[in-house]
Amino acid sequence: MAVIDKPETLGLKPVTEFDEANATWPRGDRPAAIREAAAEFRGRFATEDNRVRAVRTVDIASAGYPLKFAFGGAARGPNPYINIINRLQVIQFEDFEGRLRTLAYEPTVPEGPAEAPFYQQQIERLGEFLSYKVLANLYNSVPEALGKAGLRPEDVDYISFDHLHVQDVRFTLGSSEPIDGESGPLPALFPNAKLLTQRKEWDTFASLHPMQWAWYVKDGIKGVPEDNVVLLEGDVELGKGVALIWTPGHTDGNHSVCINTPEGVWVSSENGVSADSWHPHLSKIPGVRKFAEFFNREVVLNSNTLEDSIDQYDSMLKEKALADPNRRDPRYLNVFPSSEMADWKRQWPVVPTFWYGGINYGTIERPPSGNGRRA
Repeated sequence: MAVIDKPETLGLKPVTEFDEANATWPRGDRPAAIREAAAEFRGRFATEDNRVRAVRTVDIASAGYPLKFAFGGAARGPNPYINIINRLQVIQFEDFEGRLRTLAYEPTVPEGPAEAPFYQQQIERLGEFLSYKVLANLYNSVPEALGKAGLRPEDVDYISFDHLHVQDVRFTLGSSEPIDGESGPLPALFPNAKLLTQRKEWDTFASLHPMQWAWYVKDGIKGVPEDNVVLLEGDVELGKGVALIWTPGHTDGNHSVCINTPEGVWVSSENGVSADSWHPHLSKIPGVRKFAEFFNREVVLNSNTLEDSIDQYDSMLKEKALADPNRRDPRYLNVFPSSEMADWKRQWPVVPTFWYGGINYGTIERPPSGNGRRA
């Protein structure tokens, strides 16, 4: 078995508008080049005849997350933890041959994060009661979340994560080898789906750098059927109104989902944890606005890892340049955190100045064949 390294064989189309901007040097010239490229891409992508069919988000779980990571040390508050909410994003669209396709973006199985060294050590330090009963909440399993969107796991064509921090891919694609505590191979949660991930993200598992070690599940791809893995080399369009745009920095293989809806273009990743991350000049969180003003920065990074902070900064600028103004408050762009900081009073005064809360457009449909692939 081998990974699929030519996405075009699945009907995915490379996006080339950002190639020159990504290579711009010196780095100080890159933000302007990125904005120019984003305008060119939007010129053909953000049109009325190029929209996704439907989008639905469903909460999966919330997790405690250190405040010092969430805003790179800029935010101040008495509680050292905030909570971030992971949401499954179900996106339906027509592929380039007119067939209905379903993408499950961020289908996190909660058992995976518990295996990452950072969270393993946090659980040992705080104990299971604080870790699981106070700092964490489980709302829906992935199958339950899909059910609330009207689908079953076998209806999904593609799965993707913005990056593979705390992900155990074996829980989604299955494994030919037993994992710890299991007597036999793990079956695939998504039996008909292909994983779309950047080659640089997949290759990270071959040799984790000390700066990456705490956040990756070491054996997270061991025994995964690689013929269900599609390795991307940068930006691709999956079909009408949906693209995966390479946004490196948080990790080398980070990418963001970009969707065109009747209410404008949305972009989603974990480069930031709230609207404040991309709009610090509007932030009411103590310290965030002043930090951005002091350092003359347009965005504030989610900083649990800093594989390349300049790349991550520029990637957040790319996301802002792609997104449309939010209709509830046009001061904010539709840059939706894939793990959004909770709007909870117990975090006061570190609460979102503006909260997206989810995306819900159109009507999710069961695929005619029952498995997401028409003959």
